[in-house]
Amino acid sequence: MPKKRENRGRRKGDKGHVGYIFCDNCGARVPEDKAICTTRMYSPVEPALAQELEKKGAIITKYPITKCYCVNCAVHFGIVKIRAENERKSRARA
Repeated sequence: MPKKRENRGRRKGDKGHVGYIFCDNCGARVPEDKAICTTRMYSPVEPALAQELEKKGAIITKYPITKCYCVNCAVHFGIVKIRAENERKSRARA
């Protein structure tokens, strides 16, 4: 059977077994190296209120929130795009 992707859709390399994580949207069980993770800064204070408080000299802390998605959810949210078939198979030579 032909192999569609050289890395079989994962970044595992020569690591052996890798653990699983759960998608933060749908709850699917995804290998750690296949999941698409994004880190965004989160502030518990509303932006308008934070702007006023910062004008008065208050320091508003922001926390990094990392969310991991399965491939289906990452495509649905627009985190990754579906590439054309000829672009998928070509590798970037550096």
